[in-house]
Amino acid sequence: MNAPTTDQLPVVVVGAGPIGLAAAAHLIERGLQPLVLEAGPSAGSAVRAWSHVRLFSPWAEVTDPAAEKLLAPTGWTRPDAATYPTGGDWAERYLQPLADVLGDQVRYGATVTGVARTGRDRIVDSGREEQPFTIHIRTADGHEERIIARAVIDASGTWSTPSPMGADGLPALGEKTAADRISYRVPDLGDPAVRARYAGKRTAVIGSGASAFTALAHLADLAKEEDGTHAVWILRRGIGANTYGGGEADQLPARGALGLRAKAAVENGHASAVTGFRAQAVERDGGLLVVVAEDGRRLDPVDEVIVLTGFRPDLSFLSEIRLGLDERLQAPTALAPLIDPNIHSCGTVYPHGVNELSHPEQDVYLVGMKSYGRAPTFLAMTGYEQVRSITAAIAGDREAAERVELTLPETGVCGGAGLFDDPEAGQSSEGGGCCGTPATVQIGIGAPVTASGGC
Repeated sequence: MNAPTTDQLPVVVVGAGPIGLAAAAHLIERGLQPLVLEAGPSAGSAVRAWSHVRLFSPWAEVTDPAAEKLLAPTGWTRPDAATYPTGGDWAERYLQPLADVLGDQVRYGATVTGVARTGRDRIVDSGREEQPFTIHIRTADGHEERIIARAVIDASGTWSTPSPMGADGLPALGEKTAADRISYRVPDLGDPAVRARYAGKRTAVIGSGASAFTALAHLADLAKEEDGTHAVWILRRGIGANTYGGGEADQLPARGALGLRAKAAVENGHASAVTGFRAQAVERDGGLLVVVAEDGRRLDPVDEVIVLTGFRPDLSFLSEIRLGLDERLQAPTALAPLIDPNIHSCGTVYPHGVNELSHPEQDVYLVGMKSYGRAPTFLAMTGYEQVRSITAAIAGDREAAERVELTLPETGVCGGAGLFDDPEAGQSSEGGGCCGTPATVQIGIGAPVTASGGC
């Protein structure tokens, strides 16, 4: 039997989150064969990890058009476009049904451990571009396999690699040994065990994005019911006009409302802000923790610490691939200037596609939250547009690949997860929400950002 030509091979998609599954839908629309590799046991595994968080983008903005076309023959209908799903809703009512339609084109329990050109390590030039890709995986039962592919779309997200407490990007001294009292996720206070962990306790919340806003809002609500509950909000910078995001001017009402809830937590005394504090160490003081700054300041002891300082991409399994990444953000070189969080919010990022996402290694793409590296400004709508453009390029339709059209809501800075009290809360200042990753992880693509390809 003759070996298949490169064009007959599948396109491997890493991650069965929102962007990975959308990539598969677009590949099918283009007549190409996808193979989605998901490390978890179900679609949207990372999204399910923050199932209690409500997105701050409505259903209309978190489903992909090509995916909807695949789902339509099954009788699936998109939930009310104006309402806001939780992570759990997103996974159960959209991601899993989409994965079910894809059937055996999605493999669960398949962890990608390496990607390379067949027969070529990253040093070898000769015949490199003519070789297909080899993808090494480890299955849930520990077996190792090799898959051959024509192209690779990495939508694995950043959820599994949260950033540490240390202001220098490294773990603070003592951070690892205090791991039993430190969390890197927005707490689910609807879980009795989690609620007991924080009720009546002092909790330090480190971070300044939407995930931190969410945690502050949750803890403020808990403080109204449980005496002694208090949050200590640690910020590396001072409090300014944009500390709480876009507020009432935000074109995503739920995102603006989330910042206002965090502001209310401070103003109502449920949280106290400590500014200009760059964590260097965490020390045990009996059964409590003391966070120490680079300038020597020591916070009063706290019971728990929640670290929400962003996420970063896991590039370890791409070590034999020639990537072109920005030295600061770890995002594709051409994309990095467009998403620099020092300059851009979610809505001011210029729509982009294959041109900005290409690497020296042809036919390898980082998409979704992972494409943004350490930048927290990702929106799910952006990810859907990314994979539309990339799949067009893989199919040879360069004109469609370069026709990138997308209008994003402006103001505010996206950076993680959020919540509201109910699906209509985005219409008032009583709401909250999440960018997408769950990090971790934004758009509504919630991340305690953004999330597998979820975020």
